[in-house]
Amino acid sequence: MALADPQADTPLLDLLGGFIVELRAAGLPVSLTENLDAMEAVTHIPIEDREAFKYALGATLVKNYAHWKAFEIVFEVYFTLRGPEYELVGEGEASDGDPDGEQSSLPGEGQAQGGGGGGQSLTPEQLAEMLFKALMNGDGAMMTALARQAVKRFAGMEPGRPVGGTYYLYRTLRNLELDSMLDRLMESAQDQAPQPLTKFEERLERDEFADRIEKLKAEVEAEIRRRLVADRGVEAMARTLRKPLPEDVDFMHASREEMADLRKAIYPLTRKLAVRLARKRRHGRKGALDFRNTIRHSLSYGGVPAEPKFRFPRPAKPEMMVIADISGSVASFARFTLHLVYAISNQFSKVRSFVFIDGLDEVTKFFEGTEDIGHAVHRVNTEADVVWVDGHSDYGHAFDIFWERYGKDVGPKTTVLILGDARNNYHASQSWIIKEMQHKARKVFWLNPEPRAYWDTGDSIVGEYATHADGCYEVRNLRQLESFVEKLI
Repeated sequence: MALADPQADTPLLDLLGGFIVELRAAGLPVSLTENLDAMEAVTHIPIEDREAFKYALGATLVKNYAHWKAFEIVFEVYFTLRGPEYELVGEGEASDGDPDGEQSSLPGEGQAQGGGGGGQSLTPEQLAEMLFKALMNGDGAMMTALARQAVKRFAGMEPGRPVGGTYYLYRTLRNLELDSMLDRLMESAQDQAPQPLTKFEERLERDEFADRIEKLKAEVEAEIRRRLVADRGVEAMARTLRKPLPEDVDFMHASREEMADLRKAIYPLTRKLAVRLARKRRHGRKGALDFRNTIRHSLSYGGVPAEPKFRFPRPAKPEMMVIADISGSVASFARFTLHLVYAISNQFSKVRSFVFIDGLDEVTKFFEGTEDIGHAVHRVNTEADVVWVDGHSDYGHAFDIFWERYGKDVGPKTTVLILGDARNNYHASQSWIIKEMQHKARKVFWLNPEPRAYWDTGDSIVGEYATHADGCYEVRNLRQLESFVEKLI
């Protein structure tokens, strides 16, 4: 696929500049040096080779694999194929013959129809049959042409209409009825086989057909995107399709797809943080002044202490107690925080975990001796005894239980980490317990997954608790969670 010449009145350099600006707006950390490297790299790539052009930019601008999807979206918008054939026309013109006012024939269409003609002359049954044959034979050119015709016929796109691409994609795929296509393809493969397929062969065939269907969907989505770019412009479409990076996804409002991306992003983050914290511990601030060593070395300077010597610091690993609200929407925030804390647990001498709703239960045992932290967190959410009365958050009662049963274990080496939005359903706060914790513990931190603007509104009493904490932080995403964890050591 050749890279079409960008807008005739827009130099490629300007287009690349806009592309870099949009990457930064999407959250990718692109420095000036990397920008210059990208500009230099594309001078060595043939401009007509779209794939080489894409990967040259990716190699110089993307430093984290989790950012690749965001990079691809921006690239497909800024360097999409362009031309008059992608321009939208009015609904009246589209309803009469070819919706784009053009005669674009499909490969092999003349033979199927007994003559030439536009793809719009095909009946839905004929279009479905051609699609089935293209998928059966793996005919990429035919699938691309059929995807284009399907968008023209079924998407119902109109110029200037403020509708997102997802809506057009849904309309097109619904009319193509791809849900039943895989079963039909498998039946045909079974019929054409000289002998019954083994389970292994059947699995290979099914995976191959499923991959072809996904490629068709991608072609349909790309066709819709090209038409929307032609209608709305590059900058507007980039803003419309912009999605947060995994580390910027809000814990409390993440979709199922975003939650899956978060789970993938947590593993490399834990490794990076563990290394960073270990290095910080080894090469932290200097210890106390070593007076005797300083005087001894001053002899070489005539008795002038020009080079102060310090004792080698031996920082003790702190103990950690995590008290997490796992009710409702804050459960996902608690899950990721527990995951992160236990993944770097070797930076603490001991980690104990407690979860609550209106009752409280210690769940440390679920994490002991397990390699799969995700499985342990799942057990926390399904097996912990955290309901006392009605299963609505009651921070005061949960803190009462904690202080009565485990308060004696809080000491000068203990860092207490409380996770929750402090929405207490108008129950008694028992904030005096947090005050007592602060007196006994090394540090007491409160992490709140709600935006700071929502604090102390409605039944939120986070300010009452924060008065007695050493720090109260807004932690809505992985980026903020990473920033806080570095303060723990």
